[in-house]
Amino acid sequence: MLTAVVRTAIVYILVIGTMRFMGKRQLGELQPSELVSTILISNLASISIESTELPLSASIVPVLLIAVLELFSSALVFCRPRLGRIMAGSPVVVIRNGEIDQAALRRLRYTAGDLMEALRGQQAFDPTQIAYAAVETGGTLSIYPAQQPEPGSPPVLPVIEDGLSCPENLRLCGKDAAWLDRQLQKNRLRADQVLLLLTDGEDRVTLIPKRSERG
Repeated sequence: MLTAVVRTAIVYILVIGTMRFMGKRQLGELQPSELVSTILISNLASISIESTELPLSASIVPVLLIAVLELFSSALVFCRPRLGRIMAGSPVVVIRNGEIDQAALRRLRYTAGDLMEALRGQQAFDPTQIAYAAVETGGTLSIYPAQQPEPGSPPVLPVIEDGLSCPENLRLCGKDAAWLDRQLQKNRLRADQVLLLLTDGEDRVTLIPKRSERG
């Protein structure tokens, strides 16, 4: 039992030291290579904790090697930015001047629901009010500028996302299925042809139809 406690403490200190050695960015938003390094380090650390019959070097050497490789790749990317773009990718613009780039969403495998969730995380609810939004290489969404609604105005909620109705949002907006059908009929569209239908429950209604992959 004492051996397991000591091994766990040593591995814990090793991993903390390694993460600090690799830099503060490792603790924040992770790039693909950093994420891989983190996963590998956690798996290697667990080996020595769970398998007491193995020597500590079975974890210590690979963990230190991964740290060195990560630092080497970071230095290489710093010296060769083009290589960094190959390894980590580039930001992808998904909204320009209030218009959603549906082709970019498909490339990212980002649904309309994913986009709305990311916007809400930035305190934005209406994509048509966003001048610019991009999915960064770490997976986060950056927006500029998010025009804030007037104080006291009702929030804009999606009542159709990716062709599927959102009954709870419909109820919160004080609308019903009959109102939704009227909006679709007015635009001569079926629900499955709609990427997003947004409303504030009052006068504002925004409908964004799906576009084909060729469109």
